[in-house]
Amino acid sequence: MKSSDRYLKIVEWSAEDECYVGACPGLMLGGIHGDDESKVYKELCQAVEEWIKIHEEDGMPLPPSTAGKEYSGKFVIRVGKELHKDLAVRALHERQSLNTYCVRVLRERCVSKP
Repeated sequence: MKSSDRYLKIVEWSAEDECYVGACPGLMLGGIHGDDESKVYKELCQAVEEWIKIHEEDGMPLPPSTAGKEYSGKFVIRVGKELHKDLAVRALHERQSLNTYCVRVLRERCVSKP
């Protein structure tokens, strides 16, 4: 396994930029842009290799891995008293638990975007 395999590489279409954008969160800032998805991915992989080489040459430790990470399915978030109340009331109105309501809202707003 190469060191670069430890890092998640994402290529997605950006409507704002009207091109594909490649990023490697947690390792490098910025991204790779282009009209061809596979070329952007290839360039992203090369950039990740270069970032890792720079870290090694400078004697800097690499950031924690982002690929293959396991998630528990739960996290704690502080939302403030008013938002907590608003969410709880909306959940009650829809006859759902607060957890079920928040999961649905997050899925609709964050995950289901085209």
